[in-house]
Amino acid sequence: MAAEPWQRYEIPGPIKAAVIKNPEMVSILLKKAKKPVFIVGHEAAEIDLGGKKPIDHIIRIARATNIPVVTTAHTMAEFLKSGFKPAASMTSMDIGNRLTDPEWSVSGEDDPHDLALILGMTYYVGFVIEAGLKSFAFNHLKTVSLDRYYQPHCNWSFPNLSIEEWDRHLTIIAQEIEKK
Repeated sequence: MAAEPWQRYEIPGPIKAAVIKNPEMVSILLKKAKKPVFIVGHEAAEIDLGGKKPIDHIIRIARATNIPVVTTAHTMAEFLKSGFKPAASMTSMDIGNRLTDPEWSVSGEDDPHDLALILGMTYYVGFVIEAGLKSFAFNHLKTVSLDRYYQPHCNWSFPNLSIEEWDRHLTIIAQEIEKK
């Protein structure tokens, strides 16, 4: 399992994400979080995982944990087609900017978010947003990349995975969360 940025010309700096070797760890992080949020980009609705898409896993996880889901662009429509209503939809840059605010929550009424799961953004967009969170939200927010390519700016990230391995990891997370 590789733990280097997928686009090698990107330089993450001296502090890099810890590699998620066991997907069960994500369910532990979710259970410990007080106010998690799931950030979902358009690729979660487009990538084929052999008859399903990443949003199918996201919906399972969100329903089992009541975690609010914030989508980007047209991804909201894909969730609605699946019978799931996300908490909000906004641009990816807006999501990244709002998460740097230590008082912001998607509902506007709850405590601020302390854990952000991120999946489905184009690699280089995620890289930039996560670099911003690493620099400006490190005191109040932990980040987890559930994308199939290693994202060094998060606190935790999957290593570079094949589609099959990625699907298996997401399935394990959903199963672990549904057990509780």
